[in-house]
Amino acid sequence: CITMFIWSVWSVVLLLTSLVAAKDGDVRAGCSTAVNDLVYIVDGSWSVGVVDFDKTKQWLINITSQFDISSHYTQVAVIQYSDTPRLEIPLGKHQGGTELIRAIQSIAYLGGNTQTGRAIRFAVNHVFYSSQRASQVKNRLAVVVTDGKSQDDVEDACMEARAQGITIFAVGVGNEITTSELISIANKPSFTYVLYAEDYTTIDRIRDSMEQRLCEESVCPTRILVASRDEKGFELLVGMNIQTKAKSIPGSLVSETAYALTASTDITEKTREIFPEGLPPSYVFVATLRLKGSSSKLTFDLWRVLSKDKEIQAAVTLRGKDKTVTFTTTSITEKEQRVIFKTAKPATLYDGKWHQLKLLVRPHQVASFLDDQLIHAATLEPVELIYINGETQVAKMTGTDITVPIDIQKLRLYCDPHQSERETACEIYSVVRPIHCNIHNSHILFEFKIFLINFKTLRLYTTWLYNISLSV
Repeated sequence: CITMFIWSVWSVVLLLTSLVAAKDGDVRAGCSTAVNDLVYIVDGSWSVGVVDFDKTKQWLINITSQFDISSHYTQVAVIQYSDTPRLEIPLGKHQGGTELIRAIQSIAYLGGNTQTGRAIRFAVNHVFYSSQRASQVKNRLAVVVTDGKSQDDVEDACMEARAQGITIFAVGVGNEITTSELISIANKPSFTYVLYAEDYTTIDRIRDSMEQRLCEESVCPTRILVASRDEKGFELLVGMNIQTKAKSIPGSLVSETAYALTASTDITEKTREIFPEGLPPSYVFVATLRLKGSSSKLTFDLWRVLSKDKEIQAAVTLRGKDKTVTFTTTSITEKEQRVIFKTAKPATLYDGKWHQLKLLVRPHQVASFLDDQLIHAATLEPVELIYINGETQVAKMTGTDITVPIDIQKLRLYCDPHQSERETACEIYSVVRPIHCNIHNSHILFEFKIFLINFKTLRLYTTWLYNISLSV
């Protein structure tokens, strides 16, 4: 079938890539090379039926195709359950994508009642426990797919799973599911670990979301504290040691702290230390910065990931002369691919004031924003995994290791592409307006209080002068 052919071709590409990397002494990393034990726990009760169960199997095949199935990377197991769980595919039994596809396709529909808790406990005590490489596995992931309320308790089994470091995703299908039960099954926050499909016919609509979230779990282990929640991603101010290497200065608001990079500030770290599992297929790059003096006229890489041979794997390049922003990434057909954003809007980035630059990167598209305003969106060709044996750098003159002096307040890479909608530029004073920013945001509220204090002081001073003039 077409899926098997595509997976076979992709497996050959990964094999050739690994051979070339080994020869060159370099290593590529990304979602496909993550070291996972991935267990699917699939509802096979009477409410599903043969036809919809076949659709579930195809969905599993589609989701799993993003991973390299081998003893070195991702191993997959499948449990089908109704009254009792049945181990259809043990962990590590199939060491290739083609074998795994055939095994999933051959699973026969079970039928019966819905004992979800029992199936989860079976996965914890028997399937994950049986892994032959437990000490090497970095991520233990379970995906529970169900279309109805369980006839047994799920909470104790899920608590046991989480206690053993197993991350559970809950996928609810149809209108017979119980939201509270899905939330009990899944890890928190529920908006990340619970997914819904209208029915089995439309389950493939959540394929991209499921793939992205599994990938986030594989390559984005760290979390960034944002407002009242955590977001998966990379806090580059911390990871790149900018806070310790650069001098702190006042930021865009009184409540913000920024850092001044000088020509003698070298922001260079090993990529393996920053992105140990590579980059996710979708991410949001956010930088709040200020370009002053000659820096606003130079061409430099605000952020770049280099191979050990100094080849660019990913970069955001600012060109002061042209007033443009360039995004560079890998390509499976060319040495690299570049997108130049050269509309009128990027020009304000070089005006010596604070601005927020944001890039939303997806597998087939990249979009750029300046202070929450869309600059441009462009298509991308399929990308290659990045090499992680090189270096990651900040504010470097293109083609050299010379640091360009800039002021930087925020430098983050979020793994969830939807964070682009939540990450507003409210820290930029010119963007602070009621229709756009939440006045209850703490730092905006602080600025507003400062304004009121100053206004009251000015009013009192004016009244005092007026009274003096009357007395004279």
